[in-house]
Amino acid sequence: MGTEFTGPPPTAPALWAALREEAAAAAASEPVMRGLLELAVLRHEAPLPAFAALLAGRLAEPLMPVERLDDLVREAGTGFLAFAVADLAATRRRDPAARGWLAPFLYYKGFHALSWHRVAHRLWESGRRDLARYLQNRASVVFGVDIHPAVPVGHGVFIDHATGVVIGETAVIGNDVSILQGVTLGGTGKQQGDRHPKVRDGVLLAAGAKVLGNIVIGRGAKVGAGSVVLADVPPCATVAGVPARVVGWCRDAVPALAMDQSIPTGT
Repeated sequence: MGTEFTGPPPTAPALWAALREEAAAAAASEPVMRGLLELAVLRHEAPLPAFAALLAGRLAEPLMPVERLDDLVREAGTGFLAFAVADLAATRRRDPAARGWLAPFLYYKGFHALSWHRVAHRLWESGRRDLARYLQNRASVVFGVDIHPAVPVGHGVFIDHATGVVIGETAVIGNDVSILQGVTLGGTGKQQGDRHPKVRDGVLLAAGAKVLGNIVIGRGAKVGAGSVVLADVPPCATVAGVPARVVGWCRDAVPALAMDQSIPTGT
């Protein structure tokens, strides 16, 4: 169901209308799913309550019931919703398996983990750091994604598959970045202070890439699968290997959007 999505991110109301239409069609074709789709989508007239209910259900546990988590997402408000819509649009645009809005919204744990990180980061910035750390831990347990709540993350970020992603406290992630499974943005030891990578706009971090230290991955760069990056990467460079070295230069205007993990031949 659905078609390829290539346009700009929709408005929140437009996305919600399309998502409800897909949910209604899915409920009609698969009656076993009707209850789930009613609770997650069809009973909601606006997107923010639906996002809150869905995300709360993913993390709820006896010590932190769904109602409290739902409130945290709602408190994040329209600022959170704008990021969530952009992230969901990025997921649909860049994942060829996402042929509509419904599946990424309901099932993609990279999107869910990033959404909870945005809530945790807001709490961190407002001084509610114990609660932010709780959300970090809970998301790590549930989704297998560990992002420190201090990390600022730009808009339109896509975390594909997500399992094993680790991002340290002083990392920075720009706009329109794509991160695949097993990526680490970490330190090189027990240093204090600013010690994690800075990832600029449009970067593609391919599966299993390890980027270590207070280094910069330049705008529009690509880090090959399984690479270990220990030094700055110039803008538009493709790096690969252990340790990584430059093996080519931009073939795509924005590697994160192209999602081409290949590297130049003959390297």
